[in-house]
Amino acid sequence: MRHGNPIISLHNVMLHYGDGTPVFKNVSLSLHENSFHFLTGPSGSGKTSLMRLLYMGTRPSSGTLKIFDRDVSEISCDELYQFRQKIGVVFQDYNLLNHLNVIENVALPLKVKGESEKNREQQAKEILDWVGLGNCFNAYPDALSGGQKQRVAIARAVICRPKILLADEPTGNVDVQIADKLMNLFYGMHKIGTCVIVATHYRQFVDTFHYDELRIESHNVVAH
Repeated sequence: MRHGNPIISLHNVMLHYGDGTPVFKNVSLSLHENSFHFLTGPSGSGKTSLMRLLYMGTRPSSGTLKIFDRDVSEISCDELYQFRQKIGVVFQDYNLLNHLNVIENVALPLKVKGESEKNREQQAKEILDWVGLGNCFNAYPDALSGGQKQRVAIARAVICRPKILLADEPTGNVDVQIADKLMNLFYGMHKIGTCVIVATHYRQFVDTFHYDELRIESHNVVAH
């Protein structure tokens, strides 16, 4: 049994496109610290849209979404930046900064927090070694493959040990061996208290790791 308020809470949340086409209808669910969830559903079902909601990149059309026990509709633009510092996100398009090298991209969240150059470089190197990019420290994003960019984005997302980790198809561009290693990294984050949500179409992970599954079906999110 979980105790305390959920870290993420949705109550009758609806999201629709500008023409009124629904993405979600009446979604209600609660996610707690130290929980791990796979978000599944067919292509185009709305997995990325739900991730954007949870990152506060978009607001619900109706209903209530609470993050860290705060209604997102009441969070000001100034507060939004502080809230997002507690959330690690792995986007499908990586969102790396092309004018920064690999270490600088990964260490950027630590720089924002005011960590010393020595500390952030050391931590960035450690996490890059873990994801198999120990030979790419000084490379720039334009020189990396899609799979390498994916791992840089994941390293950047976890380096600050966020309270919430949102990963949108994080293993889509890597081989099975690296994918297993990344899943173990997410598992480690979950074990230290992070709420981890991984959107995936890769059924093997869902069946192997036996974590909670949130499946998008007919514009709703169903727990399995």
